Amino acid sequence: MRPQRSWPNPLLLDLVFTALGDATRRSIIERLRAQEATVSQLAEPLAMSLPAVSKHLRVLENAGLLERRIEGRTHYLKVNAKPITQAMKWMEYHRQFWADSFDRLEKLLEEPLRKPISKPKIKH
Repeated sequence: MRPQRSWPNPLLLDLVFTALGDATRRSIIERLRAQEATVSQLAEPLAMSLPAVSKHLRVLENAGLLERRIEGRTHYLKVNAKPITQAMKWMEYHRQFWADSFDRLEKLLEEPLRKPISKPKIKH
């Protein structure tokens, strides 16, 4: 019997994949890999308004990909890698399933046919 897998909630996976499906949000995650940053620092290089950047940050936070720390009026953000790790585990499991399936198919296709295929006889 196979051990039971504990996958993240499907809704969480949907949120993570949706969040990472946007280039702006991926660039924000990339910039936060090295160190935390303020909302203003994250918005600085982006060609969009601060409210637009805030919407992107909200999507990332709703997916659990960002953690926010507030000091006075300054909001600091950093990456939370746990949802990405969970999504990667889910993808790796499915990648392995398909790789194994294709390996089995390849072996089947390489086996010589056990019974020769005969042409149907046409009766006149």
